[in-house]
Amino acid sequence: MSSKNGASGEPREIGVGMLGYAFMGKAHSSAYRTLEYMTWPPPLVPRLVALAGRTEAAVAAAAKRYGYERWTTDWRDLVSDDAISLFDNGGPNSLHAEPTIAAAEAGKHVLCEKPLGRTADESYDMWQRVAATGVKHMCAFNYRFVPAVRLARNLMEAGEIGEVIHFRGRYLQEWGADPTLEAWRFHPEEAGGTLGDTGAHLIDLARFLVGEIDSVAGIVRTYVPGRQVDDAIAATVEFDHGATGTIEATRVTLGHKNALQWEVNGTKGSIAFDVERLNELQVFRAGTSSVSGFETVLVTEPGHPFMEWWWPPGHIIGWEHTFVHEIHYLLHAIAEDGNVAPYGATFEDGYRAAEVCDAIARSSSSGRREQIAYR
Repeated sequence: MSSKNGASGEPREIGVGMLGYAFMGKAHSSAYRTLEYMTWPPPLVPRLVALAGRTEAAVAAAAKRYGYERWTTDWRDLVSDDAISLFDNGGPNSLHAEPTIAAAEAGKHVLCEKPLGRTADESYDMWQRVAATGVKHMCAFNYRFVPAVRLARNLMEAGEIGEVIHFRGRYLQEWGADPTLEAWRFHPEEAGGTLGDTGAHLIDLARFLVGEIDSVAGIVRTYVPGRQVDDAIAATVEFDHGATGTIEATRVTLGHKNALQWEVNGTKGSIAFDVERLNELQVFRAGTSSVSGFETVLVTEPGHPFMEWWWPPGHIIGWEHTFVHEIHYLLHAIAEDGNVAPYGATFEDGYRAAEVCDAIARSSSSGRREQIAYR
């Protein structure tokens, strides 16, 4: 699509096919419905054509609730459907590669949930094969589209905290501590444990805010008896320009629901963020903030990233709106034949995050620091 407007001047439609109707299927579907009216005029108006899932009764009910025109239990129906121009993959990790590649090779733009693949090899193959088709491709690292996170990057690019010397990030959850819990995320053939789940988010944010990760030393551990995927990881990282960092992720940390927290330290200041206080950014500037310490910035002003679509200053937005920003960004790239990078995560970004995940796992096994060689 070379233009976002039809003959009448109204935004053109884009047909959407979604694989997955649970957590991410609901989040993405909500975003399509919301951006249609809140970001008016959107780059393209999403038309929810078809929803695919493996359980007939559940996918049929979800399609009705979310507003899809039809549903199917075979993702291949989405790939062959000429009414669909954007394939959105929110399925389990084991269903990321084959359907996404097939959709791209059928000429559809693709949005795939993170992690891109279960391994760096699988992610690299996805990137190469999808990129060869020429379609727009995005790996859904939605935390790039938190207004406070984007503001932090803007401040860093403007030199507000000087040269970055350290990144520390942690993602703490407790839901995996229950030994009786059954979920596809605990099956090694379907998922990659905490490292590929929440750990991948931190790795992408480290790359997005600071730069490429050059080497890692990691520990990967499983604490729940009988579980075949990791429960917790910890790693030290070195960036290619010399900054250092720490990355910690766990799904068995009692008392923490969704504590995604990071801090970037520079030669002139520091910036910190906690997703459980999603609308706030903590900023310290040497020489101006020294008396009171960190300043709390409420990221709701009209000039702040993405806020032109929402409410008057002081009226906060939520986690679900990160998907509105993310999908709007992708639709703009499709409509204007623009770039997904650098603010959106391309499949190359998804691959590079997977390469870091694999290096952390190798380091845990070998007991040595691992140098990362990107392909």
